[in-house]
Amino acid sequence: MQQALTRKLESFEPLSDQARWALNGLVLKVRQVEARQDLIQEGDKPDNVLLILDGFACRYKVLPDGQRQIMALLVPGDFCDLNVFILDEMDHSIGTISTCQVVDIPRRAIDEITVHHPSIARAFWWCSLVDGAVLREWLVNIGGRAPVQRIAHLLCELLMRLEAVGRVTDNSYTFPLTQTEIADTMGLSDVHVNRTLRELRALGLIHLKHRVLTILDVERLKAFCLFTPNYLHLRNTRWGERRALNWPGRAQEG
Repeated sequence: MQQALTRKLESFEPLSDQARWALNGLVLKVRQVEARQDLIQEGDKPDNVLLILDGFACRYKVLPDGQRQIMALLVPGDFCDLNVFILDEMDHSIGTISTCQVVDIPRRAIDEITVHHPSIARAFWWCSLVDGAVLREWLVNIGGRAPVQRIAHLLCELLMRLEAVGRVTDNSYTFPLTQTEIADTMGLSDVHVNRTLRELRALGLIHLKHRVLTILDVERLKAFCLFTPNYLHLRNTRWGERRALNWPGRAQEG
């Protein structure tokens, strides 16, 4: 599980053995949190950085009428908010979708590791920038794509994010979201989500059974929703290999 963070960061920035060892030092106390529990609520004061080592979590807000909007999905290797401790209070909540392995990392530990390991600092900055890029793409997704394309786009994104941390086998990955949670993410009704998933199945693009999603034809699904992975900025994965060739190598720390 500890490798999820290292694998994610190395999809952005090469890391030395010393940097990997330092990252392992961040993962000292792991706690298990059951599904559909809040890790932190809107209005709480954030003291630590939360890291998801295993499972799915989400960033969300609840409107006065009780309607929920999920604004981000958090998968293994994801920080819930890398610089959240700067804020006086949370302006959103973070909750688990499935059972999760979570690490609470003190601010001091983040400060120290970035001072002593510039490559980790660069990778952390990269993570924050990619979080913003994903949010922008989600805005485009909800505002500019048809419902069936929205969901197809999300499934492509999760494939690539999960593969970067070693959680994909033969284009299959764990998919614990309920139809209601997909609806809360995509701005749709449960009925619309059900109909859309049936359409993707009928087109021979996906198979979903026992909380495992398989993309039957990745290239067809990408073409169907006009998916391009550039906003994920993956460099050291099969999705980022072509782009990485255009990047100069960086010297690793000794």
